[in-house]
Amino acid sequence: MERSNVRRIVVSGALGAVSAVMAITPLGYLPWFGGASLTIMHIPVIIAAVLEGPIAGTAVGLIFGVTSLVKAATAPIGPLDPLFANPLVSILPRLAIGFAAWGAFRLFRGKVTPLAAGVAGAVGSMVNTALVLLALGLVGTRELTGMFGVDAGALPAILGSIALTNGLVEAAAAAVFTSSVVSAWKGIESARGRSKLSGEGS
Repeated sequence: MERSNVRRIVVSGALGAVSAVMAITPLGYLPWFGGASLTIMHIPVIIAAVLEGPIAGTAVGLIFGVTSLVKAATAPIGPLDPLFANPLVSILPRLAIGFAAWGAFRLFRGKVTPLAAGVAGAVGSMVNTALVLLALGLVGTRELTGMFGVDAGALPAILGSIALTNGLVEAAAAAVFTSSVVSAWKGIESARGRSKLSGEGS
């Protein structure tokens, strides 16, 4: 097995484990104003895609989605948690995160790495938010209208407002985290490469 494939498997496994832990514990959420919380559970998926490509991102996204599904099915907490027992809500949107983040990173790859990684983080986060809300709207109309006390016609506007409030802040958080982690990782790789060349030249 080629060294690059081994590295891809190792990185995917490590980030998949981080994603699973974040999905089943409170570590995947950041406290926010008014008692609300922001999710950062999708960030390992984005980082995997940026570092190792869309397949790695999809693999970590699958782990994230399956973990969310299992938690929703076995230990639901909130009123909407049972909806995440549906793979259309918990798994399918998470499979798209890696491809979106990887595509954004490639598009900006010629720029400064922190900028490209930050854009990838923001795009991956927004795709996650949009697809999850869309899936919830499709499969959970009755639950959502009951929760918000509105009719079905008003639901798109409410979901859109959620995407514009929490979604944009989560995208900003994902941009910062992804940029920081990827920049640090690339810095370590560059230092190792210089050290190796120095050793070979001595």
